[in-house]
Amino acid sequence: MAELIPVNIVIADRSYRLRIEASDEEMVRKTAGLINDKITEFRNNLAGKDMQDYVAMVLLWFATEQNQSGIEMVKWQEAAARLSSLEKQLDKALEEG
Repeated sequence: MAELIPVNIVIADRSYRLRIEASDEEMVRKTAGLINDKITEFRNNLAGKDMQDYVAMVLLWFATEQNQSGIEMVKWQEAAARLSSLEKQLDKALEEG
C-alpha cells in the first residue's frame, strides 16, 4: 500500500482533512472542485433551505450522471466502495473536530 498524505479539502464551505494516496490527490481535488461548482450552480438556480439540500442535489446529479454514462457495474461498485471509505473518513474527521 502506498504512503498516505494529508490533504485539506473544502466541500460545501466545510474543511475536511483527509489522508489519501499521493496518486489520488489530483482526482480528489478535481472531484471536490466539481462538487463545489455544482453546489454553486444549484444554489443559483434552485430553491433550497440549507447547504444540506444542495449537497443532496449534487449527490443525486452525480449518481444520475454516472448512470446515464453507462458505467459498468464493476466500476460502480468500486466507486461506491471509495465513496463509502471517503464517508467514513469524513465522519471520523467530524467526530475529531
